[in-house]
Amino acid sequence: MASEQPPMRPTREPRVTLDDLVEVLLNKGAVLHLDLIVAVADIPLIGVSVRAAIAGMETMLEYGMMRNWDEATREWAERSAVPRVLGLREDESVVRRMSGGHLLTGGVYHGWRPGTVYLTDQRLIVLRGEPREVLWQTDLDAVRDVRLKPEETVGGEERLRLEVALADGRREMLSAREPEALHDLLTRSLAGSLGPSLPPGAPEEEPPLADGHLWYEEPRRSGPMWRGGRARLTADRLTWKSPVDGRPALVLATAELAEVSRAPGYGPGGEGSVLLLRTVGGDEYRLSADDPGAWARRFESAGRLTAPV
Repeated sequence: MASEQPPMRPTREPRVTLDDLVEVLLNKGAVLHLDLIVAVADIPLIGVSVRAAIAGMETMLEYGMMRNWDEATREWAERSAVPRVLGLREDESVVRRMSGGHLLTGGVYHGWRPGTVYLTDQRLIVLRGEPREVLWQTDLDAVRDVRLKPEETVGGEERLRLEVALADGRREMLSAREPEALHDLLTRSLAGSLGPSLPPGAPEEEPPLADGHLWYEEPRRSGPMWRGGRARLTADRLTWKSPVDGRPALVLATAELAEVSRAPGYGPGGEGSVLLLRTVGGDEYRLSADDPGAWARRFESAGRLTAPV
C-alpha cells in the first residue's frame, strides 16, 4: 500500500528577492490550482475553485494563450492613437509617422506647412495638428518615384527633403524628421513590399556605396567636438546623423568634393583614423573611422574627386 504524500508547506528562502519572483513570473510563468471553502460555524457556505496561469504576455503568446485578446487590443490601440480625421479605411494600417510638412506651391501662399507625416500601407498623408486638417495626401498607387533632395534653408543649413513624383506629372515636396527612413519605406513600397510595384522605366534610387559608423567633428561655438553616428555615402551625397539628432547634421554633395586625404594624428578611431574632406569651395570636414582606408576608397569610388586620396 503506497504511503500518503505529506501536504505541501510554504518555505522561506532568504536569498530570493521580489525581483527574482517577478522574473520567474514574466519569463516562465506559474500555474495556480486553488480549492477554497468558506465556512461559518463549521458550516460550508461558499466554494471557490481556481485554475489560473500567470505569466508575461510574451510567454502567454508563446504557449498560444490570449492571442485573440492580444490581437484585438493591439488593433484597438493602433487605431485609437490615429486621429479620426485621417479616416483610415477598414483594411488600412499605419506603417510609420513622424513630424514633417508639405510645401504648398501656386496661388497666393507659397511655403512650408508643418504637421505630421503618416505613411500607411495604402496612402501618404500630411496632417496638421491644430486645427486638425489633412494638408495633403495621395494613394501609394499614384506614386511613381521618390527621391531625397538637399535644400538650403534661410540660415544656410542644408536639409534633406523628399520629392514625390505622382502619376499625373506633379512633383510634391515633403519634409520629415527622419527623411532617409521615410524614403527607404516609400522605396520599399514602390518595390512591392508595402504597396504597388515600380512601373517600367521609372528611375530607381541608387544603392549606397557605404553605410556605417563614423565620427564627425562637429563645429561648435565652444570648439569642435567629435560625435559618433551613422554615415551614408552614395554617388550623389554624403549624409551623417547622430542617433539623438532629428535630422542629418552633415549633408554634403559628392560633386562638391575636391579631395579626401588621411590626416595625421589621433581621432576617436585611433591613430591615423581621421579623414579630411575638402570641397571645391575651400570648406573642410573631418571624419574618423575604425577603417579609414576602406572609407577613403569608397569616397574615391564615388568618382568625383579632383585630387587623389
